[in-house]
Amino acid sequence: MTDDRLDIINKILEEFDPIFKAHKGGAEVVAIEPEAVILRILGHCNNCALAPLTFGLGVEKLIKEKIPSIKEVRYTN
Repeated sequence: MTDDRLDIINKILEEFDPIFKAHKGGAEVVAIEPEAVILRILGHCNNCALAPLTFGLGVEKLIKEKIPSIKEVRYTN
C-alpha cells in the first residue's frame, strides 16, 4: 500500500478522528484493491448505531469523491 490512495484515505480518516475518539473508536486501512478499500472498524464504532452514518455518508462518500477509481468501501472488525 505505497500508492497515493493510502495517503488520501488516511487523511480522510484523520478528519474523522475527533468523532472516532469521542466515541472511543476508529478505523484503519486493511487493504486497497483496484476498485475497493477495506477498512477495519475499531473500538466502540463496531456497535455504534451511528456508525453507518459516519462511515457511509461521511468516510465512504469522501473516499469515493477523492478517489474516483474506488467504487466500493468494505468493512471488517
